[in-house]
Amino acid sequence: MIFGAPGSGKGTQSDKLIKKYGFKHISTGDVLRNEIKNGTELGKTAKGYIDEGKLIPDDLMVSILASVYDSFGKDHEGVIFDGFPRTIPQAEALKNMLAERGHKVAAMIELDVPEEELMKRLLRRGQIEGRSDDNEETIKKRLNVYHTQTAPLIEWYEKEGIRHHIKGDGELERIFADVCAVVDSL
Repeated sequence: MIFGAPGSGKGTQSDKLIKKYGFKHISTGDVLRNEIKNGTELGKTAKGYIDEGKLIPDDLMVSILASVYDSFGKDHEGVIFDGFPRTIPQAEALKNMLAERGHKVAAMIELDVPEEELMKRLLRRGQIEGRSDDNEETIKKRLNVYHTQTAPLIEWYEKEGIRHHIKGDGELERIFADVCAVVDSL
């Protein structure tokens, strides 16, 4: 699992891991943006939450993720969860969903980036990619949600014995080398 605040580099590191190791990838953000783009009922519901800077309800996210996870079949090199879980109840639901399939989260890789750098990255991404959720007001809400609801997972995964802290700012290749060192140790 790739873990960190919005703008910490989860998507970038996930892409690099997929290329190197052949992992499958579940990005809740990408799944939800695709549903919104296609105008599905889920997409319309999700857009309401996202536009408010709020999290999608747990039961909805877990059922979406289970469906995507199952679509990979039983034989795969591994799956990267990017942007999920974001709360302790979600972490417990993910643990249970995987256990039902005889699998588990092998590592939680935490990309730790200073707040000022996160803001710069997200505003830049908003300009480059035209993402409506990357504006200063929504970013502040998303970072607040991260600190209040998501950051407690750091301690939860520490207790599970699978948390790996990575300094997520600086040179991209150094960050990736640190992430690969964790993956290679599993």
